[in-house]
Amino acid sequence: MTEKITIALDAMGGDHGVSVVVPAALNYLKEHPNQVLILVGREEAIRQYIPGGKMPANLSIHAASQEVGMNELPSQALRKKKDSSMRVALDLVKAGTADACVSAGNTGALMATARFVLKMLPNV
Repeated sequence: MTEKITIALDAMGGDHGVSVVVPAALNYLKEHPNQVLILVGREEAIRQYIPGGKMPANLSIHAASQEVGMNELPSQALRKKKDSSMRVALDLVKAGTADACVSAGNTGALMATARFVLKMLPNV
């Protein structure tokens, strides 16, 4: 039996963002029904890609009003995008609401924000 894991998913990240992330998340949950996903981003944009508006029981949406662009400087994202889907997803991990964060977005911004929000592990 697989342990239940809750993943905070940056729904707005990546080259195609929500139009690819949400359908992929729904497919993942069909194959892994005992897992939980939290889609983080603009709720109205996310809901457009949920067929019939019917949310699976193991899927929820956590609102975030900002997005980090793929060409945005990590330092700018860290300073100016405190309500970005990426930052909010990492905050959910820090709070213990999610076990992990996944983002297809700006890798530099994700690494900088993760280091700031989650800190480094001891002795690393």
